[in-house]
Amino acid sequence: MLIKDWMSKTPVTAKATTSIMKAAKLMKENGFGRLPVVDDDGRLVGIVTDRDVKEASPSKATTLDMHELYYLLSEIKVGDIMTKTVISVSPDDTVEKAAVLMLRHNVGGMPVVDAKGLVVGVITDSDIFKVLVSITGVLSGGLQLAFELPNVAGSLKTILDDLKAHDVRILSILTNYDDDAPETRKVYIRVRPMDDAKAQEVVARLKANHNLLYWAKDVM
Repeated sequence: MLIKDWMSKTPVTAKATTSIMKAAKLMKENGFGRLPVVDDDGRLVGIVTDRDVKEASPSKATTLDMHELYYLLSEIKVGDIMTKTVISVSPDDTVEKAAVLMLRHNVGGMPVVDAKGLVVGVITDSDIFKVLVSITGVLSGGLQLAFELPNVAGSLKTILDDLKAHDVRILSILTNYDDDAPETRKVYIRVRPMDDAKAQEVVARLKANHNLLYWAKDVM
């Protein structure tokens, strides 16, 4: 899954000369927590967040009158408060890489920059959630079956054979590994909805033949 297929392709940006008042308005109107900052050619030069704007704004306890306050806010520019070292990704990077970077740096989104340094999109944690929903097939409902399998070739095939024997259609298969238990892996299989009687029959066979950790029914 590539970022270019999931990112927002019409990024809202600011320039270094944009006032923090305007930047704050742009973020509020669009529901963003950050804005990429670009130069006149659209190349990334920094990023500004709603937290940056709040920290740069006068305290509520200020003695300034309204006119003085607005003047002060109009004089502070995005370039004065932006972060110049920006974590960004390429449109041809994977969504998984974006997720790792967001977790590692504790950010909710990143600008997407092409080979010329141009901001061509933004990828956010909401986009990552959309990917998760899409690849799991959860919107189709059905059953999720979780297994612990030996980490050897062919261990998944016997489960698939049992599902095939019951004419069960698979929506997705995901797996993960635990560094503390490298000899095993966990596999999560989502299958299409079926009636309760058939579900109980399938689960009984899987419990008898495999290490079925749990099963869950999702109704969307």
